[in-house]
Amino acid sequence: MKLSDFQFDLPPELIAQQPLCSRSDSRLLCVSRRRGELSDRNFRDLPELLREGDLLVFNNTKVIPARLFGRKETGGKVEVMLERMIDDQQCIAQLRVSKTLKPGGKILLEDGSRLDVTGREGPFFKLKLVGGGLGRKLEQLGHMPLPPYIERPDNPQDRERYQTVYARHPGAVAAPTAGLHFDEPLLEQIDGLGVERTEVTLHVGAGTFQPVRCERVEDHRMHAEQLEVSQSVCDAVQRTRQRQGRVIAVGTTAVRSLETAAASGELQPFSGDSRMFIYPGYEFRVIDGLVTNFHLPEST
Repeated sequence: MKLSDFQFDLPPELIAQQPLCSRSDSRLLCVSRRRGELSDRNFRDLPELLREGDLLVFNNTKVIPARLFGRKETGGKVEVMLERMIDDQQCIAQLRVSKTLKPGGKILLEDGSRLDVTGREGPFFKLKLVGGGLGRKLEQLGHMPLPPYIERPDNPQDRERYQTVYARHPGAVAAPTAGLHFDEPLLEQIDGLGVERTEVTLHVGAGTFQPVRCERVEDHRMHAEQLEVSQSVCDAVQRTRQRQGRVIAVGTTAVRSLETAAASGELQPFSGDSRMFIYPGYEFRVIDGLVTNFHLPEST
């Protein structure tokens, strides 16, 4: 399967640079694979497409302000993009810098605090904040890690709007964007239909924006992401099957979580990293439907 098979024209002016005033005012394209039909809807119409007994699976990860700006000891600018926090002092990160830093290098942050480069993990750097308090430092100095296709600086409103209303567990460095269109009134309306909700946790990594560099899709090595699927999620899926409802994932991260937890053939609790790569030809074990945003050409 060729990467070029996934190339299409995407006019830049069709990529929204600002969120709508109301989350659920977004447009919705409904695709029926069985009937081969497309319909142009509003996201507020989603309840009309659901049925009593269905199950919606959300990803409740919370985006952290993972982008930091600093300087090398020589004065050169450094942009730090966290991939994962190890603890409250150490993290794995990408660095954008004119000349790469080696272990022993130092990054001076805007308030004078210091990150030390302690090692490498493939394309990533292992960093240590002198004195600890990394979580607090991110809240004080961190910027929201907007996707590369959002070509504007982040602003204070992004701390709320680049976050789902049900975000609970900090750790993502990119939002599970399909969930951004849900607001509380819409969720209440869905609940009133008799549609069940459950939540997985997958901390979206910066690797989600990495390009596919091989022409043969099957040769791509997917980045790892930390996820958790609880027993309560497994029980919710089982109840849905028993009542002949549909399991509908909100976002590809929810798909990846469920399908990873069912890799043995049966859905079971899972906690750990996943490198699962789903591409055409894959047979889904858990999900029956998907709510997703559009994806960039030739991306995962």
